[in-house]
Amino acid sequence: MKKFLLLIAFFISMSSFAQDVKFSTKDNDIKLASLPYYNYGRGLGLTSPDSIFQFNIRFRMQNRMTYLQDDEGEEAFEGQIRRLRLRFDGYVGNPKFLYAIQLSFAPGDVGPVQDGENINIIRDAVLFYRPNKHWSVAFGQTKLPGNRQRVNSSGALELTDRSINNARFNIDRDFGWQGFFLNEKKDKFSYNLKTAVSTGNGRNVTKNPDDGFALTGKVELFPLGAFTKDGTNFEGDIVREQKPKLLLSGVFHRNVKARLTQGQLGAELYEKKTMESVFVDAMVKYNGWAFMSAYMNRTSNDPIAVNPDDATQFNYVYVGHGMDYQLSYIFLNKLEVIGRFSNQKVNDDIYMFTPNSKVYTLGLTKYIWEHAFKLQTEVTYDELSYFNGDVKNNWFVRFQIEIGI
Repeated sequence: MKKFLLLIAFFISMSSFAQDVKFSTKDNDIKLASLPYYNYGRGLGLTSPDSIFQFNIRFRMQNRMTYLQDDEGEEAFEGQIRRLRLRFDGYVGNPKFLYAIQLSFAPGDVGPVQDGENINIIRDAVLFYRPNKHWSVAFGQTKLPGNRQRVNSSGALELTDRSINNARFNIDRDFGWQGFFLNEKKDKFSYNLKTAVSTGNGRNVTKNPDDGFALTGKVELFPLGAFTKDGTNFEGDIVREQKPKLLLSGVFHRNVKARLTQGQLGAELYEKKTMESVFVDAMVKYNGWAFMSAYMNRTSNDPIAVNPDDATQFNYVYVGHGMDYQLSYIFLNKLEVIGRFSNQKVNDDIYMFTPNSKVYTLGLTKYIWEHAFKLQTEVTYDELSYFNGDVKNNWFVRFQIEIGI
């Protein structure tokens, strides 16, 4: 507890030393370090005549249809609203004091409704103090400074979903404090530093308090200068970088006495476990070409959790590692071709319970209004390798429309 309070005091004290500057709000767009949503246009906003407050509203939705075939040849069709979200942001009293709210309504976002549990409508509810363009401190629930693809909005993806490694290893949203020092320059070496102290329990948790916590630290390096129009926050080189741009980033995350199988996500463990995650990302963009690669890893000294009331029942921390490789090119007519390969290996401790995976995806995206209005289609083939030597293959074809403001 003492360390927690000291770290909070550090964030606040560092902010107090930052230079006091005024911010322009004429573009009606709030840029927040932990909320790198892709914006095309300005949404719908209101600013009071005396400029005491600003309120901005955006929405987006993803509608998709999928044809699936499993290893045994069984066919299925699936149609769903994958995401339906409302976002509100602005400031109160002064542009240095900001807020951001994001609500989700699609079944895939909310998740199954369980007796005695919360409905997971709230995704983000966070306050910021931003004394200048370099420093900011956040308090509330939002994304942790994790791996690149997860931190990006799902509306700014080239393919219809993130990789299987993101699904298994990402650290997602949490409640707590975050601190940022941003130092991006157009054509010079730049860097960002991001930290978080959070509960480690994920979003919308109302269960009994405990002594668990999570610590996160992230470094982002821009050897060739910052990307055009915050290009690290969306996939694909839709702005066609005139000079090569490179991002290198690394994250370390430690979740002490976690309750869930994936830290902030997953099923509840029979006993609390401490786990650590490491993420390394690289992104290159130039003249319509974009390449991304990512390494993700989760470890735990004792990943198996046994039911104290029934020794025959158990579950486990999803431990292992994976690599993603993604390459794309966008033509002048805004048609983009994307290829992705993901390889995931679980640790030996849990291999007998869950398979290793390889996933191959080929996609085609047509941008109408950049990422805010686009048509996406993809073919995905996966290979599952089991402990007993069995290998299973599944594939699907998907079409999706994304639209938002």
